[in-house]
Amino acid sequence: MIRKLIKIITLATTALVVIVLGAFAFVFFSPRPPLTIDPATLAGDGSTINYCELPALDGSGMAAAEIPKANTPGCSYAHFPLPVLRDCTEPLPAGAADIRGLWIGVTGNVGHVERVEQCGARVVVTSSGIIHDSGPNSTGGYNSNDTEGGVLFTIGGEEYCPRTSAGMFWNDGILDFRVLGWGPVVVRRYMEGEQLVWEYADGSVTHMDRICELPPGHRIPEPRGRRLAIFAGT
Repeated sequence: MIRKLIKIITLATTALVVIVLGAFAFVFFSPRPPLTIDPATLAGDGSTINYCELPALDGSGMAAAEIPKANTPGCSYAHFPLPVLRDCTEPLPAGAADIRGLWIGVTGNVGHVERVEQCGARVVVTSSGIIHDSGPNSTGGYNSNDTEGGVLFTIGGEEYCPRTSAGMFWNDGILDFRVLGWGPVVVRRYMEGEQLVWEYADGSVTHMDRICELPPGHRIPEPRGRRLAIFAGT
């Protein structure tokens, strides 16, 4: 009986170690996904737009599935890019709240700025150097597949930043971010009156107000994460 219990504990421990090592390898050492975002989106300047003038989602333009998948170039974009879904006019699906616009944190993560785009079942969140895009598209899978932003360390001159993948799904007006599209909910966004609420897995809650223009200092993203150089000269 004791031997059987020891065997079970050993197998469970081994499985846990494999899962942890696999997750670590994915987050820090898996190859970067192909950059499929429209180059014109990255080259353009999204800081010059009035984000209080939202496009009409009347079906007169492109559908979400016709637009290339967006993801973060390297560990961060160089400047605030153009909206990914700027030519998309597909109506929102049933159960989706309209959370489009530019938002700034007034409680919780005060000063945090993010742009939320929606078109059809697709949602793109752009903030702090990263672009999270989930939904139907012409070049990639449904889930976001990019980075959490910020260089954590370098090895031999190559920069590494944590990889992320999540699916965004509407649940009675609440946008749930699920790890890998099927895992636990790690982020929730929803409207509360005129504010957009952002709940994070660490328990933090940020209330955001709508703004029309990108605030000064947010065109170039602030570095995120901690930099650690490994090997001399890097």
